Amino acid sequence: MGSLVWIGAAVSLAGLAGLFWCILKVWKARSAGLSDDELRDAVRKVVPWNTGALFLSVLGLMIVIIGIALT
Repeated sequence: MGSLVWIGAAVSLAGLAGLFWCILKVWKARSAGLSDDELRDAVRKVVPWNTGALFLSVLGLMIVIIGIALT
């Protein structure tokens, strides 16, 4: 069950990397000096990726907790 902890940690880190990617994507869009509508479109495109990355991170943490509980 120790491997379950490491798998969960890897999944959680993948989700965290996705969150950082979303942050960088919106940061670049903000610093590009886009108009209000263009900035909204850029953020709207990132929101599903952000939600998925957050879900992946939470799922990884749940796997870690299950791995710890079963050990």
